[in-house]
Amino acid sequence: MKRLKQTLIKLFITFLFCSNSFSDTEQISSKNVLVIDGDTIILNKKKIRFSGIDAPESFFRGKKQTCKLENQKIFCGEISKKKLTQKIDNQIVKCFIEKNNDRYNRILAECFVNNESLSVYMVKNGYAFDYAKYSKKKYQEYENFAKKNKLGLWKTKFEYPWVWRKKNR
Repeated sequence: MKRLKQTLIKLFITFLFCSNSFSDTEQISSKNVLVIDGDTIILNKKKIRFSGIDAPESFFRGKKQTCKLENQKIFCGEISKKKLTQKIDNQIVKCFIEKNNDRYNRILAECFVNNESLSVYMVKNGYAFDYAKYSKKKYQEYENFAKKNKLGLWKTKFEYPWVWRKKNR
């Protein structure tokens, strides 16, 4: 009973957060979505970067990010992209666009499928990471969950995407 009460309180707080924090932001939605990688989509002809998370690179300056699973190289950027594609699965994606673009002038947003945050889904399942430098640790508890349970890429040896990109500039 206590656990149910805590869960209901968390859901209520999440509802309040979502209903208030996005009320003055631009909202777009569509079923026509192209997944670029595990943290970037094209929706209504707009390239949207999920704010506060970072996923391995499926293609960056001619290179694909790899991880090691049982001493074999795997393309972890491609795996992350595939998981996001499967999650969206031709459903309507709704994005709440932030007021300001990032330093590369990319559109930043938090996007949802059936009222579930795609950012939370990707981090909680181990296919993206809390980008604490920009998220203020918003997704840290989900990353801790994935890490503790060795979900997704936490089963592999990897470099965080921001470290990998720096080495591959």
